[in-house]
Amino acid sequence: MRITDTSPVAAAPLKMHGAFSAAATIAYNLGMNQLTLVLPFALPNAELAADLLKVLQAPALAALLSRTSTCNLETFDNINRLLPHEAWLAHALGLAPASGGAAAQAAFAAQAMRGYGLAPEPGARYFLLHPAHLAIARSHISLEDLRQLNLSVADGRALFDIAAPYFAEIGQPLAYGDAGTWFMRADAWSDLQCATPDAATTQDLSVWMPEGEHARAARRLQNEVQMLWHEHPVNGAREERGLKPINSFWIWGGSLATAQAPVCAARLHTRDVPGWLAALAEPAQREASPSSVLASPQDAIVVLGGLTEAAQAQEWGMWLQRLQALETDWFAPLLAALKDGRLGQLRLVLSHRDAWLACTTSKNAQRKFWRAITLNKLKAS
Repeated sequence: MRITDTSPVAAAPLKMHGAFSAAATIAYNLGMNQLTLVLPFALPNAELAADLLKVLQAPALAALLSRTSTCNLETFDNINRLLPHEAWLAHALGLAPASGGAAAQAAFAAQAMRGYGLAPEPGARYFLLHPAHLAIARSHISLEDLRQLNLSVADGRALFDIAAPYFAEIGQPLAYGDAGTWFMRADAWSDLQCATPDAATTQDLSVWMPEGEHARAARRLQNEVQMLWHEHPVNGAREERGLKPINSFWIWGGSLATAQAPVCAARLHTRDVPGWLAALAEPAQREASPSSVLASPQDAIVVLGGLTEAAQAQEWGMWLQRLQALETDWFAPLLAALKDGRLGQLRLVLSHRDAWLACTTSKNAQRKFWRAITLNKLKAS
């Protein structure tokens, strides 16, 4: 379903239960001039939106959101154990179907391995595994935002080298991607349901830990690694530098490797995203800019992750600064490209934890002078 935009938000939200509705099925073959800009956490919390948008000066973003051909708001059920933009991206890249339970599994691991130059064995099952810090509070345990760990290459490699022999011994070998991104093979763990780290961050982990028949084995493995790393010199040195110790790992992203990588009609570009996500793009497309994206003749999906850390930490002053920077660096250049014909169509996919807003605009849509230019659509989430 695609709803024609005739009001500030085209229609009431459509509830999604663990899968994509027909409204989220998107054609990527509309021409060589289509760009989809994915902005995780660009939608502010509803209770803060009015106050934040009074401060934000973003006329280009307002024009892109106000003068559209389609605009649709989708609510998202957190029972999926991943975030809206992650589900959207898994489907867009051909890593999860548009419907069915598999869409909720964020099956990124095997494809991310390829981006690190690793070769997943066809038919094998792999998981993403991140060194992590679990904070123990009086009433709950929480996962520290992985972006804030500042894990160096030397420290990440040292922790990997300690853990890898144990994983090999139990027949679930580790592969190294970068300091904070590893991969574990576990062919038998097809039932394991895991939450993405960004979905679990800031939450009470009692409802976000792995589930399924092999959840107990995953927890046992986690305990063994915690003991291996406990009081290790790497963590002692980190604490001396005022950094939090690496006292656990986070597992997620399980996927079955295929003989060939899935093919997406649109080319992925990224900027300011975690290593696993950047690895889904070709190396030359991991520091995207409007000029580099527009220079490509192929349709593009661009993921800009710079708002996530601020939103997760509820640092709204930082969030405003970064969104203001996106206005200058991205929204204004892309609006200009639409108006002068260098870009045929632009789709914005903006999200927070519970919803995403997808709006499409073009040169013709920008001629709808009777539509007031406002940021009101950001309040409707």
